[in-house]
Amino acid sequence: MAELVNLLQIISVLLAIVGATCIVPLITAIYCGESYVFLSFLVPMFASILFFVIVRAFTRKRKIVLSNKSTFLTVAAAWIFTSLFGAIPLYASGCIPSFTDAVFESVSGFSTTGATILSDVESLPRSMNLWRCMMHWLGGMGIVALTVALLPLLGVGGFQLIKAETTGPEKSKVTAKITTTAKILWLIYMILTVVQTVLLLIFGMDFIDALSHSFATLGTGGFSTRNASIGSYNSVPIDIICTLFMFLGGVNFSLFFYAVTRKFDEIRYNSEFKSYIFIVFVCIIAIALCIRPCYASFASSLRFSAFQTLSIITTTGFGTADYTLWPSSAQFFIFLLFFIGGCSGSTGGGIKVIRWVILFKQVNNETKRMLHPHGIFSIRLNGRPGRTDIIFNVSSFLAAYLLLVFVSTFLGCLANLDVQTAFTGALAMVGNVGPAFGSLGPSFNYGFLPGFLKWWYCFAMLAGRLELYTMIIYFLPSYWKK
Repeated sequence: MAELVNLLQIISVLLAIVGATCIVPLITAIYCGESYVFLSFLVPMFASILFFVIVRAFTRKRKIVLSNKSTFLTVAAAWIFTSLFGAIPLYASGCIPSFTDAVFESVSGFSTTGATILSDVESLPRSMNLWRCMMHWLGGMGIVALTVALLPLLGVGGFQLIKAETTGPEKSKVTAKITTTAKILWLIYMILTVVQTVLLLIFGMDFIDALSHSFATLGTGGFSTRNASIGSYNSVPIDIICTLFMFLGGVNFSLFFYAVTRKFDEIRYNSEFKSYIFIVFVCIIAIALCIRPCYASFASSLRFSAFQTLSIITTTGFGTADYTLWPSSAQFFIFLLFFIGGCSGSTGGGIKVIRWVILFKQVNNETKRMLHPHGIFSIRLNGRPGRTDIIFNVSSFLAAYLLLVFVSTFLGCLANLDVQTAFTGALAMVGNVGPAFGSLGPSFNYGFLPGFLKWWYCFAMLAGRLELYTMIIYFLPSYWKK
């Protein structure tokens, strides 16, 4: 009973915070004269705040204490209820008349996947498009992290909650207090959003579009207010700005803190960051060379290559070109990027660069061990010896990740998708990438899929965003044992 009350307290706080953010699209609706969607934002906003007030009135004297079990349950429940909440404006306004589709769009938004069921986003009210992109922004840094940052209520178990939400095999605090860490990371996140919004305004976007695309870029989500995504602007400066900020969105946000505090050695010796830069550089050059015959100049091929490389590796999913129309050699590199993802502690999804760094270092160690059977070899990360058990952590994660991809692929095949589409669709869902290949490519959408597959994809998107274990642990009998 106590755990249920704790859960209720935390969920009420979180929904109140997310509900309060509805003020942004509500003001937009008022400004744009979209009176028919007022209540779609106003009612859930006040309902969430009223729910918090009622729960707080009855539980304000109760201290929140979280066990390991309740931590996972709380974070999973937080994301599920937030996704359901996000679907309310979409469904209640009639913009998405199907409840299943509204939930899919909301889960895709908060999980920063960016897969849409809509074929014509430009027909939506501007306030609703802003809400779609805002879901990316809220989910990118983490809705639990936002709650911990704003309210000290969760201070006792805040680090436990953020560990269950944060991406990457190793979780740490950049300051002594987790609430301070959360506040600093969110402040950096907001500053970057403001900077990108201003730059997009300078180069031709209006304020609502600039803010929407900044939300989607820094959250590495990929929802757009245009049917042709960023490509509809056909602007070199806008492409460059979005490419740069997608790159920043894929970086571990702790490194921004180290840059501000002048701890440059933490950046210089960061194994993951160096590998991230190397992978991005190699793929940009390789793809640019592969698609050179498709464009008038190498500079143009480099522009489209850089944008699409960062869009896929950071799992943003924006598009300026349909990569499924590129030569197979270029598609090969795009396909490889589906398996990588951004850095740990970033807003990007996927397996994460650090896990591949660890695996390749282990392969190197095993090769040395064959030559020197009695040698002792350890994995060094950031210039220091890493945890000895981290390889087991990474290996088990990769096994669980691929298992979920294979199960999702099979279900896609049951929905009459061809194997290529089903497999890349599964990778796009679990990795929170968005567009896939085949009939789920960047020129298409997910609206035609049957209901059962959309619900499964909702689970896969949330599992991918929460690093699998937070969502799949409930299927283990040992979890339910006392």
